[in-house]
Amino acid sequence: MKTGLKIPETISSQTEFKHKFSLWEMYRAFAFLPRAIIKMIENNKSQLIHNDFVKRLQLAVTEVNGCSVCSYGHAKMALRQGMSGEEISCLLSGKDHLIKPEEAKAIMFAQHFANSRSYPKKYALDTVIKEYGKKEATIILSVIQIMTIGNMLGIPFSALQSRFKGKPYKGSSLFFELETLILGLVILPIAIIHGLLRGFIGLPNVRLDKTTTEK
Repeated sequence: MKTGLKIPETISSQTEFKHKFSLWEMYRAFAFLPRAIIKMIENNKSQLIHNDFVKRLQLAVTEVNGCSVCSYGHAKMALRQGMSGEEISCLLSGKDHLIKPEEAKAIMFAQHFANSRSYPKKYALDTVIKEYGKKEATIILSVIQIMTIGNMLGIPFSALQSRFKGKPYKGSSLFFELETLILGLVILPIAIIHGLLRGFIGLPNVRLDKTTTEK
């Protein structure tokens, strides 16, 4: 990596899970992937949400989920896009002192989405829609959903990679890591078909917690 970027110690030396996803959680997330990808393709053309903003959302999500592979990969891409090492390290540390005020609500929603395990509060999404507009909010949500799916596969891969380096994750096993990766890839196409059918009949591309109180 370029000079100036210091990956936080909690990520660079990670040997335990922050979030650990079940196959059922992965399947539900995968079902939202087709329409999320379509929105991202549209955004690549329209640039309603700038690439730098997209990258900051991705870093915010992967920090909460604790995917070391994703953290390194997206940090490198962010550096190539011109983001400063200090800003990247800030996002990967879960700090907020360098977050741009105009992006703060979206970053907070990204963190909330990850902490809620892809089941965010409806009022939280409504706040994002009110702040950025429905089209922009849909793109923000899509970025977060795609990054979450990347983390779901990246986390067991990170654990497997760490195992091969002689530092197995606490509470993990070779069976769990291989099972999650292999079965995750098996259920992916099934979930994608499910997601396309959901879109065809007009179902929303997100599960929302409609309660108004904190649990």
